[in-house]
Amino acid sequence: MAMVEAVLSPDWADRYYSFDARWSETESMASMRNGSGDEYSIVFSAAGAYIRGFAHESPMGPYAADGPWPGVLDEVPIVFRSCVEEPAFSDEDGMPVVTTCMWREAEDDTWKSGVIDFPADMVGDPDGAGYLFRLLVDRSAEAFQQWAEDYYEAPVDLEAVRHVFDSHPLTDTIVNALNSEIAMADLEKDIAEIGYPQG
Repeated sequence: MAMVEAVLSPDWADRYYSFDARWSETESMASMRNGSGDEYSIVFSAAGAYIRGFAHESPMGPYAADGPWPGVLDEVPIVFRSCVEEPAFSDEDGMPVVTTCMWREAEDDTWKSGVIDFPADMVGDPDGAGYLFRLLVDRSAEAFQQWAEDYYEAPVDLEAVRHVFDSHPLTDTIVNALNSEIAMADLEKDIAEIGYPQG
């Protein structure tokens, strides 16, 4: 998703989805931010993967109870505590900006989350996970194309999206099919940051 978006939106500040293959010396990070306050971060390391999401209209936001909703972060294992305390995932006062969290240690065979008492009067998606992670659950090129066409209000070439989603090397033809206003040479920095495979 990050590579397709880099082609569709050359200005990083306007992108929803990003990926930094070298976020730190030992970690990579995928992220989403929609410009309206919703965001997520997924940190990949030798320890496993840690996911933090924030839906700004969720009743489980940290500002409703002057702290993260009970259970959301309480059981995060020690190997991911640095992610819980990461300043980039907190506000200017150090409050973790989170409504949903899950993790998977390297030896785990399933994702885990804390034991949470969801708001009794809320139905549907109280922590925002369904909304935030919908394109991670449905990872099809078709789902991304539909989202991108809605967001960018322009046609998005499905076969080009499939090409990138299959991790095939970028070509001028694929780049042009997604965005005729840029060329491969314009993407060198993004390709390196994302760590997108090249032929």
